Parts: sequence; C-alpha cells; structure tokens
Amino acid sequence: MKIRIPKILFVIGCLLSAYPSFAQEDLTAILGDVKEKPSPVSATFKTTRIVNGHSIEGVAKGVMDIKISHRFGRLNQGAVDLFGLDNAYIRIGADYGLTDNITIGMGRSSVDKEYDGYAKVKLLKQKDHGGSPIAISYVAAMSLKAFRTPVGETFVLADRICYTHQVLFAKKVNKALSVQLTPTLVHYNLVDYSSYNNNLIAMGFGARMKVSNRSTINAEYYYVLNKWDNAQTPYTNNFSLGMDIETGGHVFQFMLTNTQAMTERNFIGQTTGQWGKGDIHLGFNLGRVFTVKQPKGFEGSRNSTY
Repeated sequence: MKIRIPKILFVIGCLLSAYPSFAQEDLTAILGDVKEKPSPVSATFKTTRIVNGHSIEGVAKGVMDIKISHRFGRLNQGAVDLFGLDNAYIRIGADYGLTDNITIGMGRSSVDKEYDGYAKVKLLKQKDHGGSPIAISYVAAMSLKAFRTPVGETFVLADRICYTHQVLFAKKVNKALSVQLTPTLVHYNLVDYSSYNNNLIAMGFGARMKVSNRSTINAEYYYVLNKWDNAQTPYTNNFSLGMDIETGGHVFQFMLTNTQAMTERNFIGQTTGQWGKGDIHLGFNLGRVFTVKQPKGFEGSRNSTY
C-alpha cells in the first residue's frame, strides 16, 4: 500500500529545511551587523597616582587605599649620605571611595609639616565600541603648612594655605599605552616675594607603558607656564620616571624624580632639583587597598576583599 504525501506538506518541508540559511542572510541584509554597546574602559592607570601627580583613576565605592610615600635625598650627595638614603621625607595618606565616581583623600607630609586633602570627581568615562574616546576627571585640593613659626615672624592661618585645581584628560590608547593631559592651577595665599604671582598655571603630561600583566613604566612632567623668576629661588619643572609593580592588594611605585615634595604646592611650583646636575631623588609609593564597606550581595562574606 502506497502512502501519498500531499504536495502542500512536501513544499512546507522544503521551505523549513532551507529556513536557517535563508533567515540568517535575510536578517543580516535587513538589520546589518549587530554592534556591541559601548562599555567603560578600565585600568587606564594602575593606581590613583601616575608618579607624584594624580591619575584619572579613583577608588571604588567603600574601598580605602592607604598610601605610604618616601622621597630620599639627592643621589649626588655621594656615599657619605648613602646617595641620599640618609635624608628621607615621608607622607602617609588615605584615599576613600565615597562612590564609584567620587574619591576623597587626605594625608600628612614631613615636608613643611604639611597636611593635605582632596576630592576627585569622574566627569566622563572612556568607552569602547564608539563611546567616549577619552575620560575626564576634576581634582580640587588644599594643603596647610603646620611648621613652627620662626622667631620674629608672624603667620596667620590663611598664609599657610594653598589651593590646587586640576582637570584630567586621559586616554587608554591600547592595552599597553595610556596617556594623560593635566591643566593645573595652583594658588598660593602667601608667596615669598612681592614680585611673584599668587597663581601658577601649569600643564602636566603623563604616560604609562605596560611591560607585563603586573608592571608598567611611567613618566610624568609638569611645565609651569608662568614661572617664578628670581635668582634667589631658581625653581624648575618637575620631571619623574617610575615603575609600578602590582602584587595582590599592593601596588609598589618606584621612581626617580627631581623633587622631594609630594603635594602639588611643592612639586609643581617649588621644585629646585635639576636632572642635568644629578639632583635626582629615589622614592617610592606603597599602596594597600582595604574594603571598608562591602557592596550589596557580599555583606555576610568573610572575605575582606569580597
């Protein structure tokens, strides 16, 4: 007995067997290639500092980054001072993420017994796949000198204060290279000479080159546009070379720089060392990250790093 298949079922079967390739070609022709949505670019720099100055990076919400910084004396001091290692300045500070876009920090430096604080706000994030090509942040900082008043001199509180404003433009060019441009205004309430301008305008340049998954080479330069010109205080531009090494929750930053100072008041406007004369300081920053407030979903976790 022969079973006859209706012609209409035969036609439907042929259409269904051809559907996958037909549908794919037809949808591609109609909709075109599906584009990925822009997503934020991460890890433009390894930490919140390039060398001395701020990087575009902040601290995640609820996370605290404790930083201990050392700057030793000049290498050209010779073997008597162990090439500067006998003369060290230190800064101890902490950065905290109020939100993923707002970081605050404060610290104390032995240079001029100075206290400093800052706030950093992310204004724009770099995104891939057709999103924003750069990242932008704003930094506002203030510092206060707390040294003892010399005999015969008087200082009011306002005389000891300095303010800094910076806009950070950064771009992660590729997986290895990141660059940053930092227009800067430093305002001194009190200057050393009446001929000095209370406002210094500088342009910072920073870059990092990734050499392995856990290490980078960094460079940083601040060019002061309206330099203080006085034979008694020949200030120069700050230039630094450094290397970042990441080990778990730590980031070690080693550097060679022509300043011992670690706040914008000093290293941007009052650097006196000259690389050509060997006025180079060995230094390091050591950062350790702690989770102060765990994110939602991890409140009961015993792991302090989530």
